[in-house]
Amino acid sequence: MKIHFVGIGGIGMSALAQLHAMAGDEVTGSDRLINNGFTNLPVWDSLKKLGVKIYPQDGSGIDKKTKLIVLTSAIEPDNIEIEVAKKHHIPFMHRSELLAKHVKDSWTVAISGTSGKSTTTAMLFEILRSAGKDPSVITGGVLLSLQAEGYFGNVYKGKSKILVIEADESDGTLVNYHPKIGVMLNLAKDHKELDVLEGYFKKFSINCDNFIINEQEDELKKIAANYTTFGIASGDVYAKDLKLTGHGATFSVDGQPFILNLPGEHNVKNAMAAIAAAKQMGVSLKTAAKALENFKGVYRRFNTIGHASEIEVIDDFAHNPHKVAATLKAAHLRGKRVLAFFQPHAFASVQLLLKEFIEEFSKNIRKEDTLWLGEIYYAGGTVPNGISSKLIYDGLKKKSVNVKYMPCRNETAADIAKSAKPGDVILVLGARDPTLTAFAQQIFQAILQKTFDKKTCRECLLNTGKNF
Repeated sequence: MKIHFVGIGGIGMSALAQLHAMAGDEVTGSDRLINNGFTNLPVWDSLKKLGVKIYPQDGSGIDKKTKLIVLTSAIEPDNIEIEVAKKHHIPFMHRSELLAKHVKDSWTVAISGTSGKSTTTAMLFEILRSAGKDPSVITGGVLLSLQAEGYFGNVYKGKSKILVIEADESDGTLVNYHPKIGVMLNLAKDHKELDVLEGYFKKFSINCDNFIINEQEDELKKIAANYTTFGIASGDVYAKDLKLTGHGATFSVDGQPFILNLPGEHNVKNAMAAIAAAKQMGVSLKTAAKALENFKGVYRRFNTIGHASEIEVIDDFAHNPHKVAATLKAAHLRGKRVLAFFQPHAFASVQLLLKEFIEEFSKNIRKEDTLWLGEIYYAGGTVPNGISSKLIYDGLKKKSVNVKYMPCRNETAADIAKSAKPGDVILVLGARDPTLTAFAQQIFQAILQKTFDKKTCRECLLNTGKNF
């Protein structure tokens, strides 16, 4: 049938659109990014290769042949596409309802939690692939291994009934899923107040045939009644003899050595969650170890843009306080200093998490580090009065954190490049904004230019015979 996705550029929506196009449905979609001039994003090319037709979000992609409209919680009730669909009497379905149908029709493992879902989903998918189980995956991150195979990377349709999904709690829709195995990574305030999130996760845990939680997260034990655990140093499945470096970790599980080429303790926990789920599915630890050692990662999860003059520029998706803290800790293992740029991804996020942002940045931006704050990314919708990145800046200045508030990207890139020294790690942090990776590349180019200028001056001095 013909299906139309409103907001098809969203990572979850594009995954479902690709899956239905792969299955032979006629798929169309619209996105306000096209209205705003983003007409050449990689996701558009991947969708078009599958025969998906993409339109501006103005109703032009909907006609009488359209049999279903798929929406997300980000679409406002007065959106023009909803009005056009009602005029044609076309039924609506929420993204989560469509995903729930796929969950029901498959042998599903659902990965949930505040942080680490995309990476853990990708890890488990790769382990199951290595075990020859040929699973499908639907996730909110782009797997670099799938990109290398010519896919966009956030969806893959395998031949088996096994499906691995990322179960998002942001709008409470994860309560619609009834998977064979549910995995709960962590719980922190994000999108909603903690008591609301606890309600979502409790209902989700009841829906799962088997539930696996992080041993180190005491709050999770209060939510779920029946579960097994993963962890570091303790749990039903746990990592022993952990050693962290700036580029990864080594540990063992039941005597099987593991090498992980991703930095940070949080990624070890992600790996342990994937190992625990795979073990329940009959996969050997040896197979899991081989898959994780070869794991290529997820796009914008601590991705290196480049090195110059012993300075590294890294692009990362971290956007809530929990994720930001984990990424900063990983960067501290890697560099002498951390120079971080952070752009909040939503006004509602700053409004809800202002205290937590100030707390985590003040704890993890050391005296030798520097934080640059960009203005909040505007993705459309209503803007609350008085909400700005400057609120975070003001709170951090009161705590004597080395922070700068610079809304101008060009000025920020120049200032970061000017401040950078050998041994520094530069982080670009934020979500939703499709230009963030390009900004990380802009900073790297500024570092390269700075290096080139120094070499040029050095050569000039040598040519004039001056000591230097």
